[in-house]
Amino acid sequence: MLSLAAQGQDTNLVRQIEELQEQLRKTQENFTRLLKEQQEAIEALRRQAGLPAQPGGGEADALTDKRAADTARTAEVDPAKRKWLTGDALRFQKGQAYLDVGLVGTVAVGGSTAKDIEHGTQLGGHDPQQNGFTLQNLEAAFYGAVDPYFRAYSTVLFGIDSGGESVVELEEAYLETLALPGRLQLRAGQFLTDFGRHNPTHPHTWASVDTPLVSGRFFGHDGLRGLGARLSWLAPTPFYSELSLAVQNSHGETAHSFRSDHEGEPVFGRLHQVQRTRGVGDLLFAPRYVMAFDLSDTQTLMLGASAALGKNASGDKTSTQIGGLDLYWKWKPRRQFGGFPFVSWQSEVMARRYEAGRFDWDLDGDGLLSPGGEEADLDGDGFPDVLPDERLTDYGLYSQVCWGFRKGWVAGLRGDYVASRASQYEAMFGRDPHRAERWRLSPSLTWYPSEYSKIRFQYNFDERKGIGPDHSIWLQLEFVLGAHAAHKF
Repeated sequence: MLSLAAQGQDTNLVRQIEELQEQLRKTQENFTRLLKEQQEAIEALRRQAGLPAQPGGGEADALTDKRAADTARTAEVDPAKRKWLTGDALRFQKGQAYLDVGLVGTVAVGGSTAKDIEHGTQLGGHDPQQNGFTLQNLEAAFYGAVDPYFRAYSTVLFGIDSGGESVVELEEAYLETLALPGRLQLRAGQFLTDFGRHNPTHPHTWASVDTPLVSGRFFGHDGLRGLGARLSWLAPTPFYSELSLAVQNSHGETAHSFRSDHEGEPVFGRLHQVQRTRGVGDLLFAPRYVMAFDLSDTQTLMLGASAALGKNASGDKTSTQIGGLDLYWKWKPRRQFGGFPFVSWQSEVMARRYEAGRFDWDLDGDGLLSPGGEEADLDGDGFPDVLPDERLTDYGLYSQVCWGFRKGWVAGLRGDYVASRASQYEAMFGRDPHRAERWRLSPSLTWYPSEYSKIRFQYNFDERKGIGPDHSIWLQLEFVLGAHAAHKF
């Protein structure tokens, strides 16, 4: 009897072990299935958003594997019951509509030997602007699906200028379609112009502390953006291929090379006057074509061509044409962890032709210099200067290499160069420092403690013709709270 009882217990034990093994097998199958479904959903969203498939994203999204693992681990848990994670959306929903909220803060501390940091060595509005501390960017992002046909995105910026005054600015606010036929997509509202690689991006996605020189010189303090609409078409090719056209307002401080009055300050030796928009001819047109394909299982290449065309405010019929070519290449091995290691290379080259109108510095029309000194007489003949019609040509480029040599650590090196052809107004007034030849070399080292924070050290060596060399050292700190939209590849 004892022997039979023991055999029965052994049989029950074996059965329990087999049942546990079967439960484990089913759990593993369910986990694999859920992970596959999530990957398929991500790829579907990428295709819908017009993003290319790739072995890995840029530097800014190289740390997303951990978030994907967290999502997979919590996929079978009721969202209302599980613990909130750092990277989860702050989501407000009613019915099928929802709103994701995110906050990104970027602060820099450092100094420079330059005396004109804000308007000399640093050309971007989000660059470090003074010795000491600079709040480069505090960005609140709001986005989500409006309905099955539209999604919306908006960013509001908070800042403190070099004078200590608080600034609030609406950077982007637009609506985008989700279901147009014919591989078309329409965007309407306030948005960054899709020109090249750098201009459409936000500071927290940059691989450096500051904006490239050519972007700052051509697009101004705030970059090129404005109210308008953009229509894009994803071509049915075996590789990623997209053609787009943006039509936007061409006036204001965010249209630096176009119909901007430059806050009453002379630019290119002239004062600029902005008239109201009289028709389609006063708008800004920005076509772009981009294609991307895999060179191998470990390498991806993206090539783009952009243009920005519109009138400027130096005359009644004067216009500006800006063209650019861009390149992005990335290598990531088959065996990688958390997006590392990787090597990426990004470059842009641009050229600008600015038709400057005739300008008479005799502002009151009396043919004499005013006692207050508002009128210019830089050639010293005792009469207000008269500038002729002329075409100004400027060009520049930057090239940047990033090496993710171990998880969380990225070394970078960027080189910038800008120059211009001599002009007639410079023959009278002297070389314009805003068009003078200059170059910059910027090595950097970035550490990502996690995907929600960043610490970056960068050194800038600036060489400006007629001014000489300057040295700058910046330490940048950044944090991310809540959700944030996906970054461009």
